[in-house]
Parts: sequence; structure tokens; C-alpha cells
Amino acid sequence: MKKLSTLCNFLIVILIAALSACSKSSDTAVTPPELVTAPVIVDAAGTTALTGGFITSGSATAYGVCYSTSHPQPTLSDLNTSETVAYSSFSSNITALTPNTTYYLRAYATYAGATAYGNVIQFSTGADLSGTSGTVSTFAGEVAGGFLDGSGAAALFGNPMGIATDAAGNIYVADSFNSAIRKIGTDGKVTTIAGNGNLGLVNGTAEVAQFYSPSALAVDATGNVYVADRGNNAIRKITPAGVVTTFAGNGEAGYTDGTGSAAYFNTPTGIAVDAAGNVYVADNGNNIIRKITPAGVVTTIAGSRTVGYANGVGILANFNKPTGIALDATGNIYVTEPLNHAIRKINADMLVTTFTGSPTGGTVASAWLGDPNALTIDVSGNFWISDANGRILKIDTSNKMTVVAGTSGTTGATNGAGTAALFNNPTGIAAGTGGNIYVADFGNNLIRQVN
Repeated sequence: MKKLSTLCNFLIVILIAALSACSKSSDTAVTPPELVTAPVIVDAAGTTALTGGFITSGSATAYGVCYSTSHPQPTLSDLNTSETVAYSSFSSNITALTPNTTYYLRAYATYAGATAYGNVIQFSTGADLSGTSGTVSTFAGEVAGGFLDGSGAAALFGNPMGIATDAAGNIYVADSFNSAIRKIGTDGKVTTIAGNGNLGLVNGTAEVAQFYSPSALAVDATGNVYVADRGNNAIRKITPAGVVTTFAGNGEAGYTDGTGSAAYFNTPTGIAVDAAGNVYVADNGNNIIRKITPAGVVTTIAGSRTVGYANGVGILANFNKPTGIALDATGNIYVTEPLNHAIRKINADMLVTTFTGSPTGGTVASAWLGDPNALTIDVSGNFWISDANGRILKIDTSNKMTVVAGTSGTTGATNGAGTAALFNNPTGIAAGTGGNIYVADFGNNLIRQVN
């Protein structure tokens, strides 16, 4: 009887130990990482694609993307890549794709003997568009530069940086080194609508107002022109009557959210405006994205002021000298970063993700996007990008990217089709009427047209 009691006690001890072990194992279970699959951008030939992923939580031991033509939910048993993660993101360059073929792709992460997957993206490589190009011509200006109103080559500019268009077909230019805002009417005539060539922060009528190296422009629905007055660390506003005021900022470099002159900026470089009159600013020196309401209230919507490359919500994200900014038809914000070789996306929840490119892609992302200075989105939803290395790029609505004009690393002022055309640090870019694209060709002192 005593032996039976001892045996029962022994079994009970084993059972308790086993239950404790199960409980402990459950308490220390590894949480699966969560991933977002980056958009897939396909090259013109339809044989290569750039994509990747963003880890929103957790950690893993291996990362990449898996893809298939036949499995709507691809796994590691399908074709896959293996990547290195930096800043919670990774990029993947996929080669040997078949043109005119539909693929399914998603990011993956392996952890503790298991695999987590991100959202599935279905994409098509489409037809071979590698022979597609645009024709470049000089719309206004002379390479020698200067400061003179007139038509066509009779007009002179001084290192134009920003460019914008309005619904009527007028073109506006931030004539940086002339510290003036110029307008090219539908008749092709160039006039100066604000600024007199002198550096300063002076408000007033067109001929009195002064700017300091304005870098970008945006036009709202009622014809007001907003200026990223880079050298003055301010956002200026020009009414249709030509009256210039300081919309936000005070001329001093710094970082403070607030209303009007109580806000501080640091070399604001890109600017955009939405249908409600809210203005968005790529605050280059602060590495952040700001929003200004119609009442002049400035807030920070993304970025932490820390130089880097990190996706995340609001101030959890990092940028590296953002330069250009644009809005799509649904209100998403896109930001160009030449130093990160990337275009970032900010959605309505202020979640920052990578639209395409990445410094983690090394020479691959750099070769694809180069150093994207600015972008514009046309009425059809196509993205047009100015690459500081001398190219104009297009990403169409099917996410296929083509080099429309220019040759990377080769400068010049040559007109012509495709790679025969040459630029010298194309900076601002804007979609106009009739499908034309206009480029502020900074190093050539020209306004170029691409069609």
C-alpha cells in the first residue's frame, strides 16, 4: 500500500512538472513577425522587378520575397529571394521574369522554425516597353542664364529649381538664383510675378516682394501660389492679385510647430497643396514632413528629425533630406529622397512605407531610381520623376517604370528623343495640359518640355 502511494505521488510530480513546462513554453512563445509587402515596380522590358518588405513588429532570422505564376499564396517552396534587413526594411531585386505574365508575390520572414508572410501582391510584367521614350525640347530659357522676361529663348532664368502648373495651362517657376517667381503663360511668354532679384524676406506687391532662393511651388484651386522659400526658412503665398505674404515661418532656421510666424522651418525644399487648401512641406533640413492648414497652423506629420531610413507611423519614421512632395487623387503623400534613392509613401493614417527604392538595395535601387529630386502625378495617375543624375522616369498605373529621357551620369543640354536628350541636374517637374511634362533643368538654366 505504501509502495502504491509512493508511485502515485511520483506520477503526480511528473504531471505537475509537465504542466509547468507546457505553461512556461507557452509564456515564452515567440511572437510571429508582421510584414508589409512593398509595391512591385517592373522594368520596361518586363524581365526585372524591384520590391521588398517592411517589418512592422517582431524579429526573424531570414527575410525575402517569394513569388509564383501559379500559386496565389506563394510560399518558400516557390521562387524566393534572401535579403539583409536594415532599418526594419529590405529590398529585393527579382530577375529572369517572363514578359506578359501574371505573378503573385509576398514578403516572408522565418522565425523559430516557422515562416510568417506579408500581404500578397498580384502584378503583371506586361509587354516590352523598352523602346518607349519621350521627345525633349527647350520650352524657355538659354543655357547662359540671366534674369529677363520674354518668350522662348529670349527669356532667361538663373538655376530654376521648382515648377508647377495650374488648371488653365500656365506654368510657374521658382527661379532660385534670381530669387523670383516666374510665370509662363499659355502664349509662351515669361513674366515675373513676384520678386525683383534681390535677396530678402519682404512681403508686398510683386515688384516689392523679396525671396531667398525659392525651391518649389504649388498652386491651389483658386490660383494662390505657395512657395517653399528655402533660404528664408519660410512658406510664402502669392495671391492671384500678386500680393506676397508669409504664410508660415519667420526667416529663422529651426524646428517648432505653431501658427504662422510662430512656426520654424529649416530649408523647406518641396511643397504640395490639396483640394482643401492644406499645404504639405518637405522640411529638408529637419528631415520631416509638415502640414499647414489654411489657417496657417503647422504640425509635423511624419519624421523624427533623425537622419535615416525607417518606416513607421508618424514620428517613428525617419527621412534623409527629403526634397520633393506630391499628392495622389486619394490624398496619399509621396516624398522623394535622393540620398536614400527612394520614394516614400504616407497614407491617411500617417503610416510611412516605401513606394519604391531603398538604400538597403544598394546599387540596385540606385540604378533604378538614381537620385530622385522631385515627382509629379498626372491626371491619369502616372508618376513622373526627375532624377538628379540626368534622367526623366515614368512609373505608369500598372507600376511599370520606363526611362523616358536622358542618360544617367551624362550631362548636357541636348534636345531629342529618349537617351539622346541630355539634362544637367533636372530638379523640378510638373505635369501640364495635353500630356506635356515640364522640367526645371537646374544646371542648364532651362525649362524643358517632354512629350
